[in-house]
Parts: sequence; structure tokens; C-alpha cells
Amino acid sequence: MTGVLNVDGLTKQFAKDDDAIVALRDFSLEIAEGSFVTVLGRSGCGKSTMLNLLAGLMEPTNGTVRYRTETLTGPHPEIGYLTQSDTLMPWRDVRRNVEMPLEIRKVPSGERRSIAAELIRGVGLAGFEKHYPRELSGGMRRRASLARMLAGRPATLLMDEPFGALDAQLRTELQAELLRLWQGSGQTVVFVTHDIEEALLLGDRVVVLGRLGRIVLDRAVDLPRPRDVDLLRVDPAFVALHGELARALKEEAAQ
Repeated sequence: MTGVLNVDGLTKQFAKDDDAIVALRDFSLEIAEGSFVTVLGRSGCGKSTMLNLLAGLMEPTNGTVRYRTETLTGPHPEIGYLTQSDTLMPWRDVRRNVEMPLEIRKVPSGERRSIAAELIRGVGLAGFEKHYPRELSGGMRRRASLARMLAGRPATLLMDEPFGALDAQLRTELQAELLRLWQGSGQTVVFVTHDIEEALLLGDRVVVLGRLGRIVLDRAVDLPRPRDVDLLRVDPAFVALHGELARALKEEAAQ
């Protein structure tokens, strides 16, 4: 696998009154094409800022982000981004929300409907095509958001704690759904989380961030797929990895 996203010396400062607030400092990372990388860290370590920079939604203060051989200067059509917040259009039903990226690309209406219908079935929302976001539960809105992101057929998916606000059972269901959709797709995923178990369940590799985006641990996850969360909890390899990541987070917090 080759590097699809390459981050070199990334720093991001925000102006507040007369001060410069540093959110990320000298951050470097390479993401292999087709991999599933989970980025694990506590609140305030710069995870969301990093994803916004990888998505081309912010300009770095210093450093570069390259997608394949191209330096990112704005959003890229091959990069999809699923944020923490609900960004479904309230005036569009599920089908028309999912179709939106295809409309932007001027895909013919018949093809749009076919692609949207397949994705809606794929995320378990068949029968809810005509429902508006206000008529859906939080988990259903997350499913619709995932389908809309996938409708753009991005080669790379950036996901910012997309299941963090859901209850444990629903979060497990959507984690399994995401893995099912990803496996065999060839897509690259960068998934931000603060949950150790989620990081290990999903990722081929876990990158643990400390303050200002300092990488405190970069660890391959050699657990076989498919992964069942209930079986993983008693797997000695999982327990050892969980302990290693927990120690890395604890040691960083103590500094």
C-alpha cells in the first residue's frame, strides 16, 4: 500500500483577542491507501482540527497536506467527511439528502435514484426514504449521513467521532455496518475517536495523540477480521493492546 494522505510539519494557530492559540503543532503522518486508521485521543488534543485540515476545510499555519501527489488547498472531490454534528438538510427527505452529492455532480436523476436506493438499503433505512430528518432518531440520522457521504463515492473517508453521541448498542450496530461497507471497497478511512475499544475494533492501525497533536503511540492492530466486540473483550491480544493504549493516554495526561 502507498501513502494516499501525507501530512508534513502541520501547525495550526487560531487568533483570540491579541493571542495566538495553538491547536496543532508540527504534526506529521502518512496514511496508506486502503487502510483503516483510527486516531485516538482525549478532548482538546487537536483531533478535529487535524481532520478539518485533512479535509481541506482549513488552511494550515505551517506545513502541508498532500493527497496523493497534490497539495490540498481546499476540499477534494475524492475525500468525504462525516462530522460529529448532524448536517442533513432539514427540508430534504432521506432520499433527497442522500442524492445531494450526486446532484452536485450533475448525475442524471434516474441514476441518482438508483444509487441512493442502494445506499439507503445498505445502511438499513429501507422504508424511510420519504422521512425528513426531524422524523428520524439520532441513529437513523447517522445512517442517512453515512449514506450521503458514500453517495459521493469518495476514495478516502474522514470521520470525526461519528457514533460518539449514540447509546452503546446502537454504536456497536453502526460500527459493524461501517466495517461491512468498508471491507473490500478499497477505500481509505481516517476515524477519530476517544474510545479505546472503538479504536481497536475498527482500525488496522491506531495513532494515539497527546497535547497539540503530538503522536505518543503509533500501533498496528493485528487482530483478525471480522471482529466481534463481545469476543474481542476476552481475547488476550485485544486485552494487551487495550492496556497499552490506556497506558499511553494515562502517561500523556500525567505530563
